Amino acid sequence: MTKQPMTKQMTKQVISVEEFERTRVARFKELEGSSRPMLDAVIPGQERDIYQVIGKGVSQDREAKIPITDNASFNVAIVRCAPGKGTLHHDHKTNEVFMSLKGKWKIFWGDDEDSHFVILEPFDTASVPPNLMRGFRNVGDEEGLLLGTIAGTDPGGVRWRDDVLAEASRRGHGLDEDGQITETPAAAE
Repeated sequence: MTKQPMTKQMTKQVISVEEFERTRVARFKELEGSSRPMLDAVIPGQERDIYQVIGKGVSQDREAKIPITDNASFNVAIVRCAPGKGTLHHDHKTNEVFMSLKGKWKIFWGDDEDSHFVILEPFDTASVPPNLMRGFRNVGDEEGLLLGTIAGTDPGGVRWRDDVLAEASRRGHGLDEDGQITETPAAAE
């Protein structure tokens, strides 16, 4: 077998440092988190901030700030929350990968939080398949950080269990036709 000589490949496009910094770098200290990233965040015990890093993912916050919008095939976010906080049962049409960055996180799936779960400690990673009800909770004693990656350039929306939708509705919140959080007049009073 003849070995091919190494050739220098030319980059078709060179991005300036300034443009790269502006469009392809997300500095954590500059991220603006959303305290209402998904519908269940209006329910006590589900309070958290989600910092969109790459792409909008499945955020239901119309106002979410996204520093890196080029999300070809994946979306990345960081969740920050206090002990005991997290999210309720939901699913997506794509894979979702979780990595604990700080703290201890319970990743659960199925019908409840206690039958099927794993505990992730820093840098442990779990991948949840599509169309499986799942959620997560900070089960440590300190504020936690969880990295979430969702597959797909357009990962679709979030599908909530009926009990989550009913509780959010009772609290004056729902979703519009675009899957974004809406507030009813009752919630604004």
